[in-house]
Amino acid sequence: MPTEAAPRSIRIAGVITTLQAVAGLVFATALVVRGAAVDLGGVGELDRRSTYGEAGYYTVLSAAVLAAGIGLVRGKHWARTPAMLLQLLLLGAAWYAIGPSGQPLIGFAIAAPSVAVLWFMFNREGRAWSFYSSPAPDADRES
Repeated sequence: MPTEAAPRSIRIAGVITTLQAVAGLVFATALVVRGAAVDLGGVGELDRRSTYGEAGYYTVLSAAVLAAGIGLVRGKHWARTPAMLLQLLLLGAAWYAIGPSGQPLIGFAIAAPSVAVLWFMFNREGRAWSFYSSPAPDADRES
């Protein structure tokens, strides 16, 4: 059974997810630069190890998001679930920024692309594409 090409909406969702990953990598780079600064500054106790550890954590997460985004752009079905999970987690962070944190601009900046990606994945084209997938290579086939 040939693999159907991903519709435009899935590819757009992949581009947005890839841009989110790039933003995460930029943030991790900023943490590394901050960790290399002479005076870390900030509130509370900051040390270089925790700053570098945080940068490493965000690098790993962003690499996984980047893989999911590129997978969606290339029309890979496996990338749909990680991308949706990321968007749901980001919506939770956006809710916290809008409400309890009192930072509505940041919250809406996080929520807008997440809602867009979810809409692109759950519109008619995205749902039809998600239901059409070839069986796993090791699946039992009926003759």
